[in-house]
Parts: sequence; C-alpha cells; structure tokens
Amino acid sequence: MLSLADHWIWDSWIVNDAGTYHLFFLQAPRSLGEGHLRHTAAQLGHATSRDLRTWTYHGIALGPAEQGAWDDLALWTGSTVKGDDGVWRMYYTAISSAGLGVKSQKIGLAESDDLFTWRRVGNRPLLEADPRWYMTLGLEEDPRASETWRDPFVFRDPAGDGWHMNICARVPGAPRMNDGVIGHARSQDLVTWELLPPLSEPAGFGQIEVAQPVVIDGKPVLAFTCHWQEQMPETIARWGEHCTWSIPGESLTGPWDVSRARPFRAEPDLFAAPIVQDPDGNWVFVGFVNLEPKGILSFDIIDPIPVELDDEGALRAKAGYESVGAKRLATGR
Repeated sequence: MLSLADHWIWDSWIVNDAGTYHLFFLQAPRSLGEGHLRHTAAQLGHATSRDLRTWTYHGIALGPAEQGAWDDLALWTGSTVKGDDGVWRMYYTAISSAGLGVKSQKIGLAESDDLFTWRRVGNRPLLEADPRWYMTLGLEEDPRASETWRDPFVFRDPAGDGWHMNICARVPGAPRMNDGVIGHARSQDLVTWELLPPLSEPAGFGQIEVAQPVVIDGKPVLAFTCHWQEQMPETIARWGEHCTWSIPGESLTGPWDVSRARPFRAEPDLFAAPIVQDPDGNWVFVGFVNLEPKGILSFDIIDPIPVELDDEGALRAKAGYESVGAKRLATGR
C-alpha cells in the first residue's frame, strides 16, 4: 500500500519500465482539511515499486505551471507511454485559474528521458473538445472549454498503426447522467493528434472516466470508472452502487457497447484504478477506495486486487479476495 502522512492520494496510473513500476497519482495536502478542496490543489506525485505493494515515494513529478498559463491551477489524471524514439510522454488533464475552475478541463503533454524529470511540450493545450462531437460550455471567452474533458489514456494501435487516446467526454443533446461517452483521438507520432468522434454511445452513465482497454486471455475488455452519483437511476436500480465497471468487446480500439458494462462487485468503491500485470503476469487492479461520500477520507493506494474474466467477459475479483472498503466501513477508518 502507498499512503503519505501529509498528502491525500487518489487517481493514479502505472507504467512498467523493465520490471520497475512507476506510479503517477494525484496528490494534495491533508492540511486542506476537507476532501473536496483537493481538486483545485492537485499535483502529480511519483512512486516506484518492484512488486506493486512496497512503494518508494519520489515527490512531485509535475505540478501546475506558472500563473497565467492554461494549466496553472491543478493537474489531474492521465497516462504515460514510451515512444519509438525512446522518449517518455505523459498526457495529463489540467485546469486553470482563468475563472472557470474545474469546468474548464483540457489535455496537455510533458516529456521525459527517465520518468523522473519532466518538461512541458508547448504552451497550449494538446487537445480541446470539439463541439461537433463533444459537449462544450460554448463561452465567448473560451468556446471549447468543457467540464468533462479529461483522463487521456494513450495506447499503441494493436496493428501497429500509430497510437490511440481514449478521453472522458460527454455528448451534446443527451440527458445529463446519460451523456457520458469515450472520446477518441489518433496520432502517428504521439505529438500531433487528430480528434475523432466518440467510440461509444450514451448508455446510462454521465462520465466514463479512465477508460483502459486490455486483452486478457485473448479477449478485449475495457475498464472504466463512473461514480454512482453520475449514473442514471435505472443503472443504479439494476446493478446497485458501484464505481468500477468493465465492458467486453471485440477490439482494443472499439467501438464499445456501454450497455454491456458490468460492475466490479468485489470492491464497489474502487475508483480510477489502473489495470496492469503484476511481476508474475497476473492481471490486477491497483487503485484507491473512494469512501469520501460515506464520511471516510481513505485517500491511499491499496494493494493489488487479482482479477479475471467471468463467463460474460467482464472483470471480477479472483476467489479469496477480501474487500478493503468493507473493512474500512466496518471500522469507520
């Protein structure tokens, strides 16, 4: 487990570099007192591990830019990949102090040669929402600002044709809490990106956060997060209150039928959890248990949860797993 005495930790992502796992995560000072204040104080922390259980903390990987920049307030969730040129690239979400706060979410890019020291690329957002396909605020001063444009998850095209980016987005015209979709962009060089239409249609979720596609036992599956407060009443009535979901599919690149989403029942409050392979090649979730709505500020990274596919191709915990969230709710801490 990774827990910091002075900082809360929540959303995270992982990259494996020759057997060393690099965990990047959102962190904010516990001295803020109230958990909801963390969103406008978030920086990107960094830790490493060989086993996904024992972590060495390395401090801040990347923080907000100087005052007046487009990403000068807080940095949020993203992903990290290594290009064919040997350069590591981190795609991140950011908000600015320009007056819209959390309602103006944009995507940026930083580069590194060693995963420890990062440099920003350019002085403008890498990708902004396009109102042809995605919900924007349409404001005169910032027409492409969007309050749901985040969590860029980048992965290599399985056929070798460049790279794909999944984005947490919403579509115009759909009812709120039923407007969440998987945004999509493509690139050949990881620097210049073409924005494309969504990879999904609305189907009961208001947000499809950290959409991560993987292949397990030869079968594509996409894991994502949506807090139950961002779901349609019909979704909650059918499945109960769950935050982590998965969708069986035909290809890593979609499209994805969100109506096939199934909840990860073993840990209902698991949130923004990377799905990765452990040193033995087993698939695991590594994330945090978001008990804030239930009065417990459990902001740390829990030990890996071993997972497998069920008969429908959705993710479930392997037999014998005991819920961390249930234990914390039982003890009140």
